[in-house]
Amino acid sequence: MRPFLLGLLLALTLPPFPLGFFTPLVLAFLLGGGFRTGFLAGLGFWGLHLIWLPQSFAQLFGPLGALPFLPLVLFKALSFGLLFALTPTPLARVGGWVALEWLTEQGDLAFPWGFLGYSLVEAPGRVLAAWGGVYLLSLLVLLVAWGLRERRYWILLPWGVLWLLPLPPEAGPERALLVQGNVNPLAKVQGELDQEVYLRLTREGLAQYPEARLVVWPETAVWQIPEEAKRLLQGRFLLTGLNLYGPNRAVLYQEGRVLGHYDKVRLVPFGERFPFRETLGGVYAFFFQAFGLGNLGDRTPGDRLEPIGPYGAMICYESVFPSVARTLAREGARVLVLLTNDAWFGPSFGGRQHFALGRLRAVETGRWLLRAGNDGITASIDPYGRVVAQIPPHQEGYLLAPYGLREGSTFYVRYGDWAVGVALTLFLLGLILRLRAPGWRNR
Repeated sequence: MRPFLLGLLLALTLPPFPLGFFTPLVLAFLLGGGFRTGFLAGLGFWGLHLIWLPQSFAQLFGPLGALPFLPLVLFKALSFGLLFALTPTPLARVGGWVALEWLTEQGDLAFPWGFLGYSLVEAPGRVLAAWGGVYLLSLLVLLVAWGLRERRYWILLPWGVLWLLPLPPEAGPERALLVQGNVNPLAKVQGELDQEVYLRLTREGLAQYPEARLVVWPETAVWQIPEEAKRLLQGRFLLTGLNLYGPNRAVLYQEGRVLGHYDKVRLVPFGERFPFRETLGGVYAFFFQAFGLGNLGDRTPGDRLEPIGPYGAMICYESVFPSVARTLAREGARVLVLLTNDAWFGPSFGGRQHFALGRLRAVETGRWLLRAGNDGITASIDPYGRVVAQIPPHQEGYLLAPYGLREGSTFYVRYGDWAVGVALTLFLLGLILRLRAPGWRNR
């Protein structure tokens, strides 16, 4: 029961909960134990960390909407159990934990949630993500926990500095109008879009803030650019999501012309893409009918990550992938723009969690991040990860968002996930030390 409770406590130290300072204290107790400890801790951690899934889906689809929660939590708990079973020393577990996080970003079933580095999202020390990404932050958190387990309590001093570090000011000379339509997500899936909401809010917003030179509408906002847009925008740029039958697309529009587009590359498994459809076709059909979604087809993924002009567009789920924002920055994006539809999270804390995870993409790339959500959170985030402007979620609205167009590359953009290599080295070192320990060969 103790590992289960520790897992619950660990979940309370990650977003959206404001207890990140205590993450190493909880982890120090989880750097020992085997499969059973890891599995039970995983049940507690993932059960609470992902509780938004049954909360949101049950509200939208009824009791059946909560069914996917159980197998997902069991699978993630099993991954913790295997991690604990394969890491016989605390040092090996430090390295193995970061490697496991990296693996969850890979492949068609990628679900990069629950990284320990996100416990630093509210700490100024998150700026270290510019050097090694969220994986470096996870490694630091685990090393502090390892130090506490080894009774090296002085390590709390540098840990405390990460929470008190002063950050320099950052000017955002440009202005964008971010529009939040608050359209029902089920209506959007069934094709009932309300482009008049976006036209009306844009008209009101530009009347109040004529200095905005860029207008951003969220993911799948409209079927196509409305005819009225040219007259309404008066030469301004519009970056918006289109609700097409195939790709999930973002387009850049100005003066009656589409200047470029980006098709979402990282599709949501079991949401936009349905793996193993030939085998699980009957299961999918049952849930589609039960949820009133008709016969959903797979969206068509884009073939590459590239910015549209200076704008590095990301679409919803892609904001939790460090590799997506890094690639966009490497390809020349001067500002990141996230188009999302977090209305699926309903009244749960899932939307706030998704927002917190995406904030680190700004730090990792050294870019401003403009975030336009269907029902929020709509915000502007500076390259240090600070939220400089936002509007309340779950309501119509618009936001005058400051931002800047930045050039250059952070260390992380240039050299990528080197912290994972350090973690693997620690993992191997921990195993070697265990093999060389007195009495190991006699066991």
